[in-house]
Amino acid sequence: MDSGASVLAVDRGVSRWTSKVKTVIENIFFRWGFVIALVGFLLGRAYILTNILPFALPFFAAVYVMKRDKMALAFLALMGGASTVSFENTAFTFASIFIFFLYNLFFARFTRKIVGLVPFQVFLSALTAHLVVVYFSQQSLVMYDVFMSTIEAGLSFVLTMIFLQSVPLLTERKGKQQSLETEEIVCLIILLASVLTGTTDWFIYHLSVQHIFTRYLVLVFALTAGAATGSTVGVVTGLILSLANVASLYQLSLLAFSGLLGGLLKEGKRIGVGLGLLIGTSLITLYVDKQADISKTLLESVAAILIFLLTPKFILEKLAKFIPGTVENSVDQQQYLRKMRDVTSQKITQFANVFQALSNSFSVYGYVHEADEEEEADLFLGGVTGKTCQSCFKREQCWAVNPERTYDYLRQIMTETEEGTLGRNTKFLKEWGKYCIRGTKVTEVIEQELFHFYANQQLRKQIRENRRLVAEQLLGVSKVMEDFAKEIQREKENHQVQEEQILEAFRNFGVEIGHVDIYCLDQGNVDIEMTIPNASNQRGECEKLIAPMLSDILSETILVVREEKSPYPHGVSTVCFGSAKTFSVDTGIATAAMGGGLVSGDSYSTMELSIGKYALAISDGMGNGERAHMESKETLKLLQKILQSGIQETIAIKAINSILSLRTTEEMFTTLDLAMIDLRDASAKFLKVGSTPSFVKRGERIIKVEGSNLPMGIIEDFEVDVVSEQLKSGDLLIMMSDGIFEGPKHVENHEAWMKRKIKELQTEDPQEIADILIEEVIRSRGGFIEDDMTVVVAKIEKNMPKWATIPIISKQAQ
Repeated sequence: MDSGASVLAVDRGVSRWTSKVKTVIENIFFRWGFVIALVGFLLGRAYILTNILPFALPFFAAVYVMKRDKMALAFLALMGGASTVSFENTAFTFASIFIFFLYNLFFARFTRKIVGLVPFQVFLSALTAHLVVVYFSQQSLVMYDVFMSTIEAGLSFVLTMIFLQSVPLLTERKGKQQSLETEEIVCLIILLASVLTGTTDWFIYHLSVQHIFTRYLVLVFALTAGAATGSTVGVVTGLILSLANVASLYQLSLLAFSGLLGGLLKEGKRIGVGLGLLIGTSLITLYVDKQADISKTLLESVAAILIFLLTPKFILEKLAKFIPGTVENSVDQQQYLRKMRDVTSQKITQFANVFQALSNSFSVYGYVHEADEEEEADLFLGGVTGKTCQSCFKREQCWAVNPERTYDYLRQIMTETEEGTLGRNTKFLKEWGKYCIRGTKVTEVIEQELFHFYANQQLRKQIRENRRLVAEQLLGVSKVMEDFAKEIQREKENHQVQEEQILEAFRNFGVEIGHVDIYCLDQGNVDIEMTIPNASNQRGECEKLIAPMLSDILSETILVVREEKSPYPHGVSTVCFGSAKTFSVDTGIATAAMGGGLVSGDSYSTMELSIGKYALAISDGMGNGERAHMESKETLKLLQKILQSGIQETIAIKAINSILSLRTTEEMFTTLDLAMIDLRDASAKFLKVGSTPSFVKRGERIIKVEGSNLPMGIIEDFEVDVVSEQLKSGDLLIMMSDGIFEGPKHVENHEAWMKRKIKELQTEDPQEIADILIEEVIRSRGGFIEDDMTVVVAKIEKNMPKWATIPIISKQAQ
C-alpha cells in the first residue's frame, strides 16, 4: 500500500513537473516571441547565389500582417542577423523595410484591403531598395544590376506568399481538430529550410551546424509523417541549401534519400529512422565522392541523431497531430469527433430531461391532489351552509348539538336532487321542514348550486385528463430523444479480426475483394460494407455469389442493401450488405369512392418503418367528399410522421386524437385501423379506433380482430385497446372500411357474410382478394356504390432468399 502510494505520488509529481515545463516552453517560444527572434536573426543572415537576399523583407512583411505586436521584435532580429554578415546586408535590410513602410502608407490612402497587396509591395520595395543600395555603393547602375534586382524582387514576391501561410504556424497554436494542409506543410518546410541557410558559416569542431540541423529536420518529419513527407523535406531543404552554396548540391540527393529510408524504417521508432539516415549518408557520400572524408559526414549525421533522440516526445507528438495521415492526427481527430459526439449526446439528453420534467409537471399523479367524492360533497355542502346557515339563529342547535343529523339531511337532499326524486319524497320534505326553519331556502340553494358543482367537477376532470395526455406525449418524446442519445453514443466496434478472416476466406475462394468494413455483427442487424472491382461485379456477383457466401459464414440470410457503382470501367463499387428480414409482407389494395366519384373519404397507407416493422393503416373520414378525404389523409400523414420518429403506437394515436379534437369544433371525426407487423417474428398489434373488424385467414380458419374505441376527435381522452395476434407464414390479413364491412345489402349478420366470402376465396394473391371483395360488395348493391370503400390485404410470407447459401471452406469469421 505504502509503496503503491509513493509510486503514484511520484508519477503525479513528474506529471506536474512535465506540465510546468511545457507551459514554460510554450510561453517562451510563443507568448514572448522567441521563435520570431530566432527565425528573424537567421533569416537576416540568409542569402542565396552569393549576393541575393530575398528572405528578410518577406518575413518582416508576414509578421507585420499576421502578428503586428511582434513587428518591432522581428525588425530588431533581422537587423541583428544582417549586421553579423556585412554592412551592405544591413543597409539593404534596413532600406527594404523602410521603403516597404513608405509603399504601405501610399497604398493605404487608396484601399483598406492591404493584405492582398502585400506581395506586390514587397516586390516593389525589394526592387527599389536593391537598386538604391547598389547605386550608392557603385555610383552607377548597369543592366546586370537591374536583372539581379528583378530576380531578387521576384523571389521575395514568392516567399512573401509562402511566409504568409507558414509564419502563423510558428506563432499560433492551432486547435486540436485542425490539421495542416499539404500546401501549409510545404510552406513550413520552405520557411525552416530558409532559416537554416542562415547557419551556412557556422561550425562546431569542423562539423557544419547547417548539415546537422537539416538532417535533424529530415529525421523529425520522416518519423512523424513517413517516407513521402521525409523525402519531400529532404528535396526542399537540399534545393534551398544548394542555392545558398553550390558546393552543397549533393546534399539534395543525400537528404532526399535519407528521408526516404528513414520514413520506410519508421516502424523501428527513432532508432530505425536514425539508422536510415546513417545508411543514406554513407551510400550517397561514397557515390558522390569516394575520396571525401566519410567520417566527417557520419559525425554530422550522428550529431543530428543524438539531438533527435534527446528531443522531448511531446514535441514530436504535437507535430504529428498536425500532419494528415499520421496515427496521432487520426487519434486527435477521433478524440475531437468523440468530444463533439458526447456534447451532442449530452445536449439531446438534457432536452430529453426537460421533456421528462415537463411530463412530470403535467402529470396528475403525485402532483394534483384528487379529492374523493366525500371530500367534494363536503366542500359543496360547506358552500351551501355558508350561504344559508351562517345568518340563522338556530345555527348552534343544528351544527353544535346535532351536526351528524344535519349533515345527513343535507347529503340526502343533495343526492335526491341529483337523482330528480326530491319533489316526490313528500314525507322527507315535511320532516326536513320541521327540522330546519329555512328548509325551503336551503333546498333551493342546493338545487341552484348543484348544476355549477357538477360542471366544475367535470371541468376539473377534463383538465386532469388533458394533463395526463400531454404528460404521456411529452414522456414519449423524451423516450425517443433518450434512445437517440444512446444511439449516438454507440461507436463502431473493432471487427478487424473478422474483417481479415472474411477477406481471406473470399480470396481463398477466388473472389476478388478490395476491402471489408464491418460495422455491426449483431444477429438480425448485420451491417457490412465492401469495395469490389467493377470487373468482378458485371453479372450481379454481389447478389448471386458474395451475399450467399456471407450468409453461410454468418449463419443468417444476408442480402445486398445498397450498391454504388463506379462510373469508370476499371473503378470499384461500394456494396453494403445487411440482414434479411425473417418475414416479408405482400399487399393488395382496392378502393372505390361513393357514387363512383374521384375523391374518397377513405385513405390508406402502407409503410416499412426503420425499426423492422411494417405498418398498414386505413382511415375513414366521417361523411364523404373532399372534407372527409382531407381529414383521413391528414390523420394518416400525422401517424406516419410520428411512427417514423420512433414514438410508441398508442402514444402516437393519442397525440393524433388530441390534435383532431382541438383542431376544429365541427363534428368531423375519423376512424383509424392500424396493424403493426414485426418482420422478425410476425407478431402483430392491432389498434382500432372506431374502425370495423379485421380478419385473418389461416387456411380454412377465419380469425376476427376487433376493438371497441370511439372514432378519433369525439372525446379528448380515451384508452387505446391494443389487440395482439401471432401471425404465421401464409396468413392473409384483411382490413376494410365500413363501406366494405357494412356494404352488402339485405344482410343482417355482416360478420358472418364476410367470413363466408373470405372462406370461399380460391386465390391467395392479395391484390386479387382485394378486387374480389370490393366487387362482391358492389354486386350485392346492384352495382351501386353507396359509401366509400377501401380494403387492404396483406400476405405474410417467410422471407426466402433469391439465391441459396453457398458453403465456403473457412467459417472462422463466425
